[in-house]
Amino acid sequence: MDHNTVPTKQQEFEELKLRVAQLERELSEAQSEVPWKPTEFYAAYYATTGFLLGGVAALIALLVNMLGAPLAGRHPLELIRVYLTFPLGEKALQLATAGAKNQAVDDNLLLIFGCCLYMGTGMVLGILFQVAIQKFAQPPTLAKRMVVGSVLAIAVWAVAFYGILSWLQPMLFGGNWIVDPNHLPIWVAVGTHLIFGWAMALLAPLGEYTPYRRVGDTSST
Repeated sequence: MDHNTVPTKQQEFEELKLRVAQLERELSEAQSEVPWKPTEFYAAYYATTGFLLGGVAALIALLVNMLGAPLAGRHPLELIRVYLTFPLGEKALQLATAGAKNQAVDDNLLLIFGCCLYMGTGMVLGILFQVAIQKFAQPPTLAKRMVVGSVLAIAVWAVAFYGILSWLQPMLFGGNWIVDPNHLPIWVAVGTHLIFGWAMALLAPLGEYTPYRRVGDTSST
């Protein structure tokens, strides 16, 4: 090799090294801009959205019950009265009636608290429902979501009422008002749970995970 060409070759080599370094930086930047997406079932995301949607589903179930209770000759918030027998005992059944006017706390405030507590319970259950619907209703169709929501609603009712409350409420408060059909008919309890499950099935798509994509980004996600 001609010694006169060595500097030229050296210069070309240095230029190639600079070009390689530039390409490596560009590749690194391009890879860092690829939107993150989960490689497995995104349970944490669905738990978060389920918590929010559960509150909405509980509100829907409560409103349906409030509209239907007067048709059966019951107080619009009869469900909340029965619900509050867990912390308040039998006196909760007399809230907002002529026979219960000597409360330290206003009856209406207690019923409002009961509504909030009911919705809070729905938010917690919403986590279970959303995760289950997104996990098992695949491919996601309305029919499959409704089936999963219905099965889970009945399971939650059976476990909560007869696996837990049937012995826990008598032990703590000396009565069994929640599972007593004279206070809360079985069809009302089951129906309320089913309405919650169906509402979660209908609302579930609002909580589906969709990877973020910038405008104009045509790369695969």
